[in-house]
Order: sequence, then C-alpha cells, then structure tokens
Amino acid sequence: MENGAAPTAKPVIVAIDGPSGTGKSSTSKAVAAQLGLSYLDTGAQYRAITWWMVHNGIDLADPTAVAAVAGKPEIVSGTDPAAPTITVDGVDVAAPIRTQEVTSKVSAVSAVPEVRTRITELQRSLAAGAEGGIVVEGRDIGTTVLPDADLKIFLTASPEARAARRSGELKGADLHATREALVRRDAADSSRKTSPLAKADDAVEVDTTELTLAQVIECVVTLVEEKRAGK
Repeated sequence: MENGAAPTAKPVIVAIDGPSGTGKSSTSKAVAAQLGLSYLDTGAQYRAITWWMVHNGIDLADPTAVAAVAGKPEIVSGTDPAAPTITVDGVDVAAPIRTQEVTSKVSAVSAVPEVRTRITELQRSLAAGAEGGIVVEGRDIGTTVLPDADLKIFLTASPEARAARRSGELKGADLHATREALVRRDAADSSRKTSPLAKADDAVEVDTTELTLAQVIECVVTLVEEKRAGK
C-alpha cells in the first residue's frame, strides 16, 4: 500500500468543512499524514484560479468575464500531506495565492457557478484517484463535492478564537480587522447561491474553540479510525 497505510485499512474519503480559522488545514494535513492518506486543500484551488484571474487582468466584478475563462488555467494539486503543492500552468503558486490581494478576491471568484463546476470536477477526480483514501478540506465538500464521503466533519469555533488564530498566522495583523474580515467572508460564502458554506446533515460537528490543535487532530483521527473499523 502507498503511504505506509496498513494493508487491512480500506480506502476512506474524509470531508472536512468549516469556516476560516477553525484549524481545518493544520488538522487535515496532520490527520492525513498520521493515517497515510492523501490530502487536498480545495481552498488553495480556488485561490489559484483567483490568482490566475488577477494575474491576467480579468475583471473580477464581471461574473460573465470570469465564467468565460474559468476553463483556461491548468491547476495541478500535489496531495502529499507532508508537502502539498499547487501549480497553475506549471508555475508554483503556493506563496502568491496567500497574499491579501488574492484573499480579498477569492469569495467573488468562488461564487461564479462556472468556476465552482470546474474546480469541483478537479476535486472529484483527485478524490477518485486517491488509492489509499484522502482527506479533503474545504467549505462545500460534504454537501456538494463529495456527498458520499465515508466521513464528514464540520469544524467550528467562535469568531474571536478564529480571529486570534488567523492573526497569529498573519504576523502583525490587527485582531479586530481580522475578525471583521472573517465574518464578512463567512457571510459571503454562506449566502452564495452555488454550493454555499454549510454543514452536511450527516456531518460530525467539532467545536474547536476550547481545544488545542493536538486535541482536534486526536479527535478527528479517532473518528476516522472508527469509520475504518466499521463502527
């Protein structure tokens, strides 16, 4: 088996959703690494297509213009949890997609149905091709992208806790401004017509407000192991 997974373990598809700052990426990567699964950060794919649009001077205020070029960039995601990669047309964009410019525009680009269709297809093919199983993190994985995932987890946390974590990541960030930006982005992503940020009916909700990252990881690993054991 690849990734050192035990031969008895059947492939498992894990969907981890939730708003920004809940620890999704750190948790998903650690769980995938610990259990020998592949890992996919779907947010990075939306950031990558947003970066390409900005880089190519597409008018992001015009959904028709965005839709017209949604199929153009070639986005390739590496699914090794120890070193996830993302390229657009062969260019490594792991750093540029995290800039404030991209962050502030990703909700608008993500709301365009043609963009979601394109990226969703990409995500489904990556999940289908993951031999040993995969942890896929995002905002609409359990509801739209992989509704038949073996295990769905929805991470939550108070806006205050999320802002504190996010401003810890963004050195020197203003806590109040960070909280406002998170709340705005959640509102945009929860209210969009196509695949809004939402908790699947059959998802396990994990509130991470009072938990350390290690506790969240332990909790999710346990849920996956129980699912694998057929409990």
